[in-house]
Amino acid sequence: MGRIFETRKATMFARWDRMAKAFTRCGKEITIAVRQGGDSVESNPALRRAIQNARAVNMPKDKIQNAIDKALGVGGEEYQEVVYEGYAPHGVAVLVLTATDNTTRTVANVRMHFNKNDGNLGSTGSVAFMFDKMAAFRIDPEALGERDQDELELELIDHGLEQIGEGTGEEGEDLVIIRGAFTEFGSLQSALEERGIEVKSSGVEYIPNNVVELPDDQAEAVLKLIDKLEQDDDVQHVFHNLG
Repeated sequence: MGRIFETRKATMFARWDRMAKAFTRCGKEITIAVRQGGDSVESNPALRRAIQNARAVNMPKDKIQNAIDKALGVGGEEYQEVVYEGYAPHGVAVLVLTATDNTTRTVANVRMHFNKNDGNLGSTGSVAFMFDKMAAFRIDPEALGERDQDELELELIDHGLEQIGEGTGEEGEDLVIIRGAFTEFGSLQSALEERGIEVKSSGVEYIPNNVVELPDDQAEAVLKLIDKLEQDDDVQHVFHNLG
């Protein structure tokens, strides 16, 4: 019984850690969106996206409002979005998206994670060319109504749609994922809103042009570095080309 209790407790704490990290990430997205475009959801599409993403991870309404209020206040954190590039073990390319109020601290931490896990932090442009920067939208299949994916593709192709397919969310739920060039983010978002299709979450994704296939033991070393990066408070997202 004691072992079962400890296992359940460990699982519970791990889930709390993931939730806390998700809330921190979404809070920063909201802060950046408000600082850049104001607190009007109607006129600030970046804020609409940030709130959608917060709701997708079950961030409470009061925490969402607190993040908005904090961004409007005087003397709050000024977050800067910075992308770091490097290599994990065995030549896997890694992009680290951060939101930070102290770039000196952040680059030191990111470098530490790479160094301690047999990776190398690179210079700007060292691996970014291996990825396509894309706008991505995750949709509950039920939100499509009577449409199927083929119909949605035909409706959105003139608005910048490049890819459509099935995927899963953070809790394992089924989703429809659509992607287009990052420059078409606004066009795709508007097209979905005009059709009344509710987006569960959205954002920028870096899709690798080619993937690296590794045996399990080598892939485990890569995933260890990615996990350490994702746990860092300043890191928003990590993208890589491990297959």
